[in-house]
Amino acid sequence: MPKIHCLMTIHATYSKQGKVSMLRPLSMIVTAAILWQFSSSLTLAQSQKPDQPDKYPPSPLEKMAPDPLLLFLGNKQQLTSEQLRKLEPELEQLNQAAAAKLKAGDQVAAFDIWNRELRLRRLFGSLAEVQALSRVGAIAFNQNNRAQILHITQRLQAIQKQALSQKSVDLPLLRSLGEAYQNVRSPKLAIEVYNQVLATVRQQKNAAAIVDTLKTIGEVHLSWFDYPEAAATYQELLSLASSRGDRLNEVAYLQQLAYIYEQAKEYQQSANILGKLAEVYVSQNNTTLLPKVKLAIASNYQSLAKENPSLLPEAFKNYQEAYTTAWQLEQYVNAGEALQQLIALYRSQGQIDEALQTSQILVEAQARAANFYGMMQAYDQIGQIYQERQQYPQALAAFQKGLELAQQLKYDETYFTQQIDKLSKANM
Repeated sequence: MPKIHCLMTIHATYSKQGKVSMLRPLSMIVTAAILWQFSSSLTLAQSQKPDQPDKYPPSPLEKMAPDPLLLFLGNKQQLTSEQLRKLEPELEQLNQAAAAKLKAGDQVAAFDIWNRELRLRRLFGSLAEVQALSRVGAIAFNQNNRAQILHITQRLQAIQKQALSQKSVDLPLLRSLGEAYQNVRSPKLAIEVYNQVLATVRQQKNAAAIVDTLKTIGEVHLSWFDYPEAAATYQELLSLASSRGDRLNEVAYLQQLAYIYEQAKEYQQSANILGKLAEVYVSQNNTTLLPKVKLAIASNYQSLAKENPSLLPEAFKNYQEAYTTAWQLEQYVNAGEALQQLIALYRSQGQIDEALQTSQILVEAQARAANFYGMMQAYDQIGQIYQERQQYPQALAAFQKGLELAQQLKYDETYFTQQIDKLSKANM
C-alpha cells in the first residue's frame, strides 16, 4: 500500500507542473500497481480462507480400516459360521459398552463404539445389519443426533438398493428395513419399502400378508397424521373384511375410519361411517354401544350445521336417539351427556321451553347415575334459564336446590349463596 501512495503522489506532482507527457504512463503504472495489489490481496485471502466443512463428516459406517477384533481372523471379509458365533458375544459387549458411555453422558464415545459394532455387523448379513441399524437409529433419534441418523439412513438405503437388485425378493429384509426407517423417522422411505412388500404379497396372493402389510402402512400414515392416505388404506382393509364376512375386523376398521375422518374434519364422512357402524351393532344385537355412536354422529352433524344449518335437525335427532337408547339401557351417564348437548342446542336456537323440560329430565338422569355434582350443575343451569326469563321465584327455587347439593359436596357454596342473595334482593 505505501508504494501505491508514492506513485499517486508523483502523478499529482507532474500534473501540477504541467508535464502532460508523463501523465498517461504514470496513470498506467498506478492502475497496474492497484490491480497487482488487489490481485495479490485476493490471492492471499483465498490462500488463507479455510476449507468449507461439509454439513456432516464422512460416514463412520464406511470406515475401511481393519478392526482389531478381526486381526486374529486375518481380516477376512467373510467368516465361517463358527467364527461368527465367536464374534457375536464381542459385538454384544460393544453394544453394552456404548450404552454405558451414553448413560455416563459421553454421547460421542458411545456412538463411536456403536458405529464400530455396526461396521462389524455387516459380516452377519443384511438382515442382522439392518436390525442393528434399526436399534442404534432409534437411540440416535432419541438423542437428537442428526448426523448419526443421516449415516444410518444412507446405509439403510444402500442395503435397500442392493436387495431390490436381486432376482428374488427378501420379504423379511424389506420388512426390517421398513421398521428401521420408522425408527429413524423417515416415513416416506418406510412407506416405499412397505409398498414393495405389498406388491410382492399381492403377487403371491397371500391374503394374511396383504392385510398385515396394509395395517402397517395405515399405522405409519396415521402416526404422521397423513389422514387422507390413512383413510384410503383403512377403506381397503374394510372392503377386504366385508368381503370375507369378518365382522370383528369390520367393526375395528369402521371405528378407525370414523376417528380418522373426524381428525381430518371430514365430518360427513365420519357420520356416514358411524352410521354403518350403528347398523352393524344392530345386526349383531349389540345395542350397548349404540348411545356412544349416536352421540358421535350427532356431534359430527352439529359441526356440519355451522356451515349448513339445514343439517341441525340431524344433530337433534341423533342426540335424542342417544338419550332414549341410553335411558332404556340404564346408561344414565351417556343419557346425561346427550341431554346436556340437547339443552345447549335448544338454548342456541331460542327454544327455551324445550331447554327447561330437558333440564328437568337431566336432573333425573344425574340422580339415577348418583352424580350429585351433575345434579348441582343441572339446577344451576335451570336457575340461569329462569333468571334470563326474569322468572325469579322459579330461579330462586332452582338455586336453593343447587345450594343444598353444594353444601353436601362442600363445593361452590359461595356461588349459590351469592345467586340466592341477588335474587332475594331483586324481589324485595
